[in-house]
This record gives sequence, structure tokens and C-alpha cells, in this order.
Amino acid sequence: MSILLKNGYLLEPKSGKEGKFDILIENGIIKEVKKNISSNKHKIIDCKNLVVCPGFVDLHCHLREPGREDEETIYTGSLSAVSGGFTTICCMPNTDPPLDNKVSIRFVYEKGEKSLCEVLPIGTITKKREGKEIASYFEMIEEKAVGFSDDGECVMDSNVMRRALEYTLLHKKPIISHSEDKNLARNGVMNEGFISTKMGLPGIPKEAEEIMVERDLKLAKLTKGLLHIAHLSCQGSVEAVRKSKKFLKNISCEVTAHHLILTENAVIGYNPNAKVSPPLRTEEDRISLIEGLKDGTIDCIVTDHAPHSFEEKESGFENAPFGIIGFETFLPLCLKLIDYGMKMKDIIYKFTYSPAKILNIERGIIEEGKRADVVIFDPDMEWIYTEDRIKSKSKNTPFLNWKLKGKVLLTISKGKIVYKEPEFID
Repeated sequence: MSILLKNGYLLEPKSGKEGKFDILIENGIIKEVKKNISSNKHKIIDCKNLVVCPGFVDLHCHLREPGREDEETIYTGSLSAVSGGFTTICCMPNTDPPLDNKVSIRFVYEKGEKSLCEVLPIGTITKKREGKEIASYFEMIEEKAVGFSDDGECVMDSNVMRRALEYTLLHKKPIISHSEDKNLARNGVMNEGFISTKMGLPGIPKEAEEIMVERDLKLAKLTKGLLHIAHLSCQGSVEAVRKSKKFLKNISCEVTAHHLILTENAVIGYNPNAKVSPPLRTEEDRISLIEGLKDGTIDCIVTDHAPHSFEEKESGFENAPFGIIGFETFLPLCLKLIDYGMKMKDIIYKFTYSPAKILNIERGIIEEGKRADVVIFDPDMEWIYTEDRIKSKSKNTPFLNWKLKGKVLLTISKGKIVYKEPEFID
């Protein structure tokens, strides 16, 4: 398919190119990016008053296959992803069984090739995510694993974590740490504080995260290994990373969109769809996360898309699993950062080129000769996020019936239109 995108406002985060440009796509590749391209041979899409940018890259999501296909499959996850503007998604290995060997990594990658966007598997740090024995990294890399994480579980043994980081000096793939002291967090279901006490719920103190973030940063300093810290949630963690980044070049970190928007107040009323890991924290923590994004301490924004069945989420707050779906609400939530002084191009950088750079892959860019992963969105379109709009198999979201601003209208992955908002184009 040959496509000509006309009159759009281009935001290209890698080069900093910004303004009205036309983009010609041929055979899955960006052929030209110029001020005015004339042609009668291509499918022309008018992007007037719309933003054109690279396809989004999600460094952290859960697709549940294999094991919990009732909650999500790799294909339905990709459908949800492209409707939210994502053309590359990295799925975590806490499946059943875990992605801890080359066979399971190959299974996910091959399933991903038949999906609507690029699906890149992340392998486990340790076998069975038990935190005891290092997994077979090089075999998984041969099958396209792009990083390693025991997400959902912290590698509590510091010596095991040290060895995992040392291996990155050889294979150059990041270790993605779920930094949370399991002993301090044990049985907790929300942020520890006044609200948890008032609701009679066991809390997870901020120190559970902060202590392990400090440990992981010290191990990164010791080993010089590639460390990426997942889903920061509190002020102390941001400050620790900010301090370490002054002398360490081998560390990076992320924040979820929902931690930037919600606080522990969302849990009031025992709302299971506001139960996430790490837990939603205080307003002070939320603002510190935004400040960390603005000053470059936090490298990227992720979805942590985590589908769960209705029955599980409604089994009582303490029994309900952690996690919410996140692909489809991601863009409008991130655009709320404009209200805090961030420029749109800097926001987009955090979920296009920046995560791709962490993985050392050529994604999140619009350049001549590169693969055509492109998103068109209307930053001013207001819409209601109703259940009938949800593309994911699961519906667990605290944003249901929210009025949102900013909507993806068209997603192009590998040069093909994989999602379009009804009535946008014929």
C-alpha cells in the first residue's frame, strides 16, 4: 500500500522536526518527508489540524498469553494497542508458564508476527520468576527477547541481581527491575497511610520501593550493567534516581500513565479497578513523578496494561488482583501533562523514541528510509471512554465513563493501516 499523509502537523522526537509536513509511505517504508508532496498515485489522507507522530512504543505491558487467554490474547492485546496508537509493545513474562526459555519466547514472537502491531517479548531474569537461578539469557535473545524482568516479583537476592546485571555487559539487553521489598510489602493492597488506616486495609509503605530502588542503583554502579527500573511511584525513588543519574549512564526508569494522573484517593470506596502495583500514592508523590519527567530523571511513560477478568476484580478488594488496562486511555492521560508545563513534543518523546533508545531498536522515529510506524491523532477531540469502546478482552479500568481529550484517529504499522476511527477516512 502507498499512502500520502497531507497537511499534518508533524512532531518527530528524535530529530526535533516540527511543523506542517507531508509524508509519503511506500512498501512499508517512509519514502519522503517534505513540506509539499504532489501525487495522484497514492491513497491520500488529509491530516489538516491533526498531529502526526511516530507510532508509540510501550516498554511494559501484559498480554496474558500463554495461560490466561480468557483475560487477553496477544492478538486482542495488539488490537487494543493499535487503537491507542501503539505500534511496538513489549510484553512482560509473568504468564503461565513464565517466559523463561527459548521455546516460550519463540511462541510469543511468532504469535506477535500475526498480530496488528509489533510484539517484542521480555524474558524472565530468573527461572520460573523464583529469584533463585539465572535464566538462559542468550538462548532467549536468539528468539528475539529484548530485555529481562521478573515483573510482579522482585529479585530479593542481591547476589542474583548482581549476576543478572553483569550479564548485560555481554548481551546488551536491559534488566528491568520490579523494585519492591517483598517483606515490607507483604499482604499490602494499597499505599500505607491515613486512607489505608481509615479503610482498614493493609498498606504498602513507600520504603518498600525506595529501599530496593537504592539497592538496584548501587548494584548498577557496582556492575556497570544496564538497569531499567519499572514503574516508579514515589518521591523518594525519583530523588534516588535523580542523584544517581549525575554519575551513572547505565540506568533508566519509567512511570505509568495512571501514576501520573491518579492518587490513593481513587481507592476510596474500595474500588478494585484502582488497585495497582505499585500502589497509587499521594498527591506529593504524583507531582514528584511529573517533575521527574520534566527534568529528564524519568525516561519514559508506559501503560503497564494488565487485563483481569471481571470475576477476579470483583472478588473483594483484598482478594482482587493488581492491575488495570491501559492502552486505550494512554494518549489523553499523557496529554494532561500539558497542564503541568510540558510541551506536546516532549511528552511524545517519552513514549516513542526514548523507550526505543533504551532497548536500542530503531523505533519511535519518522525518517526517510525507515519503517513506517505512524500515528495520527486529534489533540482536541473530546470523547467518553465507555465500555462498548474497549477493544481489550478485559474491562478493568478506573477511567470508565471519563470524559477524555485527545483521540487516536489512525494507526499505521509497518506501512499498513491497522486501526482507524470510524468515519475518519474511507
